[in-house]
Amino acid sequence: MTKLSVNINKIATLRNARGGNNPDLLKVASDIQSFGANGITIHPRPDERHIKYVDAINLRGVVHTELNIEGNPVDKFIELVLKVKPEQVTLVPDAVDVLTSNAGWNTKKEYKYLRDVIEIFNKGKIRTSIFVDPKTESIKYAEKTNCDRIELYTELYADNYHSSREKTVKLYSDCSILANEIGMKVNAGHDLSLENIEFFSKNMPFLDEVSIGHALISESLYMGLENVINLYINKLNK
Repeated sequence: MTKLSVNINKIATLRNARGGNNPDLLKVASDIQSFGANGITIHPRPDERHIKYVDAINLRGVVHTELNIEGNPVDKFIELVLKVKPEQVTLVPDAVDVLTSNAGWNTKKEYKYLRDVIEIFNKGKIRTSIFVDPKTESIKYAEKTNCDRIELYTELYADNYHSSREKTVKLYSDCSILANEIGMKVNAGHDLSLENIEFFSKNMPFLDEVSIGHALISESLYMGLENVINLYINKLNK
């Protein structure tokens, strides 16, 4: 079974647009789980433009499935993760001013740095995942970091879904096979949607979890949050 973790950054963005607490982030996270999602993902950034650090702390008392915190492992982020103790931390090489995640780690260049950071989380007994591009070389060097999982950056697949989905998805399939051989589990995320998720899932020999936010929340404006969550779960596990 492939698990669905819902990224609720967009809920926080909507709340922050007017101030106050509408929509109530904690209530939405609770409802998402009751609708069948397997986890909640957040990506607090240093400027707190959507998810605030206090949100991460408060969500710990609400999330009874799995909490996944994404981010660049700067000191403030590491401190937050160790305090909250989510089930999973996903390390992403975001620049401070980046609008959204736009690349995976250069694991060949950064594996020693990542290994040191991951050791900190391993001591805290927090499952680790690193965000990588769909390149087998990235997977090979990811092994050297001692991470538990990789998260495949799926923008390339989404961009090529209409023009060359078969060719593009093979890059991801090959990476999932290699990761499994090495002993790492496979997550995926970024620009996955109701339109493209089923083909992706069916062509991935190993896929443990997907994290979806922007598309899922956008689709929910038309079809409703509970309905959309269950559509994803069905498409992921056909």
